Amino acid sequence: MSTIQVEIVSAEEEIWSGEGTMVFAPGVAGELGIAPKHTPLITQLKPGDVRVSLENGEQQFFFISGGILEVQPHLVTVLSDTALRGDDLDEEAARQAMKQAEERLKDSSADDKDYADMKAELAAYAAQIRAIEKLKKLRN
Repeated sequence: MSTIQVEIVSAEEEIWSGEGTMVFAPGVAGELGIAPKHTPLITQLKPGDVRVSLENGEQQFFFISGGILEVQPHLVTVLSDTALRGDDLDEEAARQAMKQAEERLKDSSADDKDYADMKAELAAYAAQIRAIEKLKKLRN
């Protein structure tokens, strides 16, 4: 089976690097599926889950807060401000942070830029909760 090198990188560190048979990522126009020898591509990613299928049939699961996907014939790189391994996701903390973001948004008299930033933050927490729920289903 053919593989492709995959690197998941946050603003602070490399989160994961390894060989995969397929990479799934949340593109702004819909989910992307990247196989080995894929045509080169650079695209924007929205908050959501990134899955890497391994040769043994297992999957590595990550949450990203959005970012950029770069595809080269033998390398897929996911660059994100925030990237977390699936095992590091904390559902209760994400729900609490989402609740706080909703309250700040409701109580805000912010200008358009602050409002847009708060909406983006809220969307990222919602995507993180969806990713956690998806990971739970994959494990069951």
